[in-house]
Amino acid sequence: MPAPPWSSWEKWLQSPPGRYVLGWEQRCFDQIVADVFGFHAVQIGLPQINALNENRMPLHAILIHSNDSRIDAARFNWHLIEGNATELPFASESLDLIVLPHVLEFAADPHQILREVDRVLRPEGRLIISGFNPASLWGARQYLSRLIGTPYLPRDGQFISLIRIKDWLELLNFSLDRGHFGCYKFPLQGESVMGRMNFLEKMGNRWWPIFGAVFLVSAIKRHQGMRLIGPSSKVRIPAIQQLTPAAERSNIQKHLKNNNSK
Repeated sequence: MPAPPWSSWEKWLQSPPGRYVLGWEQRCFDQIVADVFGFHAVQIGLPQINALNENRMPLHAILIHSNDSRIDAARFNWHLIEGNATELPFASESLDLIVLPHVLEFAADPHQILREVDRVLRPEGRLIISGFNPASLWGARQYLSRLIGTPYLPRDGQFISLIRIKDWLELLNFSLDRGHFGCYKFPLQGESVMGRMNFLEKMGNRWWPIFGAVFLVSAIKRHQGMRLIGPSSKVRIPAIQQLTPAAERSNIQKHLKNNNSK
């Protein structure tokens, strides 16, 4: 697996739009992870923010790529693990919470990452994913800029729609819990001009909520369905209104005796 383009991605995160996105995602992560309980929580990538900041599990860890910024990762109080998201260095069904902030869209094989997440996550564990929304003004500008001009977002990102991510999660037997859209400002670069567009946040949440530039989705890993094998018993035990054990035993034996005589 080739290394993702962390250099261009990290440079973009330091720009005014990048800081704007990180601020919005930090607030959303703080809200979502606060009520997720368990013992072990892991964030994969994006050490520029602490998505586990408001979570109360006893162990927090971050998995970073070898090209990730260790300076950013060292700012927070968590265990630092270096590895590959396509081969997670964790035992099967050992984690209670996994956060993937902008991981799938920069991965060569996002399906393999989700399969690994499914392997290491406990049943009823929580998965939270963030990414850029192609169906937004930012996505439209990115698409056009690939043909003419300079891309607004990192060129190497393959941005995935929320509908496709939902399909992938359902195939892995994840149940969608909640989702958020945000970042409705116009795709501009200047910090001053972006600061004058704060009013678009409330307007976007009310009038065009699904066209936010960024989305977060939360899903829960469910148990595989159970099914009964073999014929069921034809003898039905009658309901007894009285709760006296002697009366229950007498009525059941009488019912079974009548069925056998037939």
